[in-house]
Amino acid sequence: MLNELPIPPQARSDRKAQEMVRAWVVHQGLHCSLNVDSRGDQERVFWGILLTDIARHVANALREARGWDVKETISEIRRVFNAELDDPTAEPSGKFHTH
Repeated sequence: MLNELPIPPQARSDRKAQEMVRAWVVHQGLHCSLNVDSRGDQERVFWGILLTDIARHVANALREARGWDVKETISEIRRVFNAELDDPTAEPSGKFHTH
C-alpha cells in the first residue's frame, strides 16, 4: 500500500505480536481498523493504556523531529483529547467488522 508505515522490527521477531490499530486520514476524515475484544474484562483498561503509550511515543517522536518538549506535547495532546471526548468536532461513523 502506498504510504504504508513499516512494521517495527520487534513485531517481526515476536510470533505472539498482534497488530491492534491502523489509522488513515482519507478525504479529510479518519478511517481505522481496530483489533478489539481480545482482552476480556480488561479491554477498556488495555485500550486506555494503549492510547496513553501511543501519546508518549508521539511526544518522543516530536522531540526528535522538532525538538519539542515531551511534557508540553503530552499536555497539549491531553488537552485536545479531553476536549474532543467532551465535545467532538466529528462523530465516528462506519461499521465494525471482525476478522
